[in-house]
Amino acid sequence: MYTVSKYPHGTFSWADNNSRDPEAAKAFYQALLGWDKDEMPMGPEMADATYTMFKQDGAYTAGMAGMMPEMLEAGVPSHWNNYVTVDDVDALADVVTSNGGAILYGPGNVFDSGRMMQIQDPTGAALGLWQPINHIGAGIVNTVGAMCWNELLTKDAVAAQAFYSALFGWEFCADENGYIRILNGGRNNGAMMQLDESFGQMPSVWQPYFTVADIDESIERAGNMGGTIIIPKTEAPGAGHFAYLSDPAGAYFYIIQLIQAEPWEN
Repeated sequence: MYTVSKYPHGTFSWADNNSRDPEAAKAFYQALLGWDKDEMPMGPEMADATYTMFKQDGAYTAGMAGMMPEMLEAGVPSHWNNYVTVDDVDALADVVTSNGGAILYGPGNVFDSGRMMQIQDPTGAALGLWQPINHIGAGIVNTVGAMCWNELLTKDAVAAQAFYSALFGWEFCADENGYIRILNGGRNNGAMMQLDESFGQMPSVWQPYFTVADIDESIERAGNMGGTIIIPKTEAPGAGHFAYLSDPAGAYFYIIQLIQAEPWEN
C-alpha cells in the first residue's frame, strides 16, 4: 500500500541530509524514526566519505552524508535536500535557466544510481532533480517512518508557482489560509507557503515531512536526543498534527502524525 516501484515525472521521491555532525545526526534519526541503515563508501574521488542509506522495513527511506571539507569551511549549515524525479535531467537545464532559475550542480551521474542536477528557483530555494538508473528514491512513503510530504517556504509564491509550472507542469490549489497545495498529474505532491514578516530573514527553502505514530512521544524523544523543538505540536486541520524540529547538527525538518496516510498507487 505504501511501497513504491516507480515515481512519475515531477514527483518528490527522495530527501537526504548534509550534516556537519553525521554521527550524532544518524543516531538521532534512527532513535526518532526507527530507521536501520546501510553505509555506502563513496570512494577516494569523494574523499573516502560514506553515504548513509536509511531503511524502514527493508526499504530505503532517506539518505545522509557528512559535509565535504569545503562546505564545512564555508560555514554551510546542516540541511535536508529534497529531490523530484524527472524523465530527462539534461532536457530541463534550459527550462530552469530560461524561467529565472539557476543551476547549482550538474547535470551529472551519481555513480550508477542516477543522474542529478541541483537547481535554485527564482525565489532562492534549492531543489534536486533526479533521473533514476538503479536507485528510484524512497522505496516506501507516507507510512510511519517514511517521508510523506515536501513543502516550500518561499519569499514569492507567485514566482515560485510560475517557475515550477513551467519546469514540471505542476498545478496549484490554494485554500482560504493561503496554503498552496501542489498537484502533479492529479496526485498530491507537497505544498508551498508565502513567507511573511513573522519568519524574519528566513530564506526560501524546501523541507521534508516524516510520518510518526505518536506526535507527543516523538516530540519528547526528539528533545531527549538533543533535538530542538522549533514549532511545538500544531494541528493541520484534516491532516493530523505536526511539529517543526531541528536535529542535533542543526538541520530543520517536520514530523507529522497523520489522521489517515494516503496510500501509494504506482
